Amino acid sequence: MKIGMIGLGKMGGNMVARLLQGGQDVVAYDLSEDNITLAEGRGAEGARTIEELISKLPAPRAVWVMVPSGTATESTVMNLADKMQPGDIIIDGGNSNYKDSQRRAKTLAERGINFVDVGTSGGVWGLKEGYAMMVGGDKAAVESLTPILEVLAPAKNQGWGRMGPAGSGHYVKMVHNGIEYGMMQAYAEGFELMHAKTDMNLDMAQIAELWRYGSVIRSWLLDLTADALSGDPEFSDLSDYVADSGEGRWTVVDALNEGIPAPVITLSVQMRLRSQQKSSYAGKMLSAMRRAFGGHAVKKVETEAEETIVPEAHTPEAARPQNIPASGTKMDGDTARQLGESGKVPVNPNPEDTGNKGAGNQSEGQA
Repeated sequence: MKIGMIGLGKMGGNMVARLLQGGQDVVAYDLSEDNITLAEGRGAEGARTIEELISKLPAPRAVWVMVPSGTATESTVMNLADKMQPGDIIIDGGNSNYKDSQRRAKTLAERGINFVDVGTSGGVWGLKEGYAMMVGGDKAAVESLTPILEVLAPAKNQGWGRMGPAGSGHYVKMVHNGIEYGMMQAYAEGFELMHAKTDMNLDMAQIAELWRYGSVIRSWLLDLTADALSGDPEFSDLSDYVADSGEGRWTVVDALNEGIPAPVITLSVQMRLRSQQKSSYAGKMLSAMRRAFGGHAVKKVETEAEETIVPEAHTPEAARPQNIPASGTKMDGDTARQLGESGKVPVNPNPEDTGNKGAGNQSEGQA
């Protein structure tokens, strides 16, 4: 099958490589000429404009969009819709809000164009291990993409499936990432508790490795944790800043809307928000109040901690904590995208509001 791919970054570039390895034909486009050249070197057919990409695809066309969610996805999808024909398929494989996906599907259906949303998980390991794909959209449209999905998945009949109508793929991926937040937080809290038990001199790396075998809490996430601990178990060069890419927040909002208690996921999101503050206003206020009524000693800030950014990694080896360089680069305008932050844009709960361009998420779908 021949498919177009728009967005050749951390996820899109590796997906192109896996498709080519699986015998599929790919027409690749990106804003970066270097990324297009890299894809061409792997065997893809490059395109320098969206018009050129469309012209190189046989009808009915299928184009996979793998760009940052929000404004970038909105503009790319609508630009494609203006140029494609009835019967064509536009696939959004990023981390879009499911309500945006429902709205886009409705808008495109009026033009006879199919919209398929694919919640994609696999990160930098996807090229080697395959991607888990939660697919939403018209059944016939999804079935026509089977050759592509089977190659991208860990196996032909494993790791992918149609969840339901448009928006369902991104909805299931949203909940998936909410669960991921909770799992990560539980591991982190447990290991911090053991790390603090200094009188026992516990070996964090040994414990993680032991738990990988036979333990009821073994997982791929624990495998990655064990590998990280085998390097510098103190993580001495890392900040405790943890970004959030949107789906965790959206999961909490949906839980509230549905009246479903989700305390673990909610608290894990709150912990990420707290980690993003250099010092919280609430904490400072608590300190001031405690001194005011009790005259207690307080700490005063002398200098703000300086943090640098280490750019995103595109391969599993580069992503290992052991390979984080001793020094990073200064924060700049690209920092939010590099960290995969959702920022402070509120979630728009109204799927019919066409002014909602995708609330906040600036990541590409790395989880």
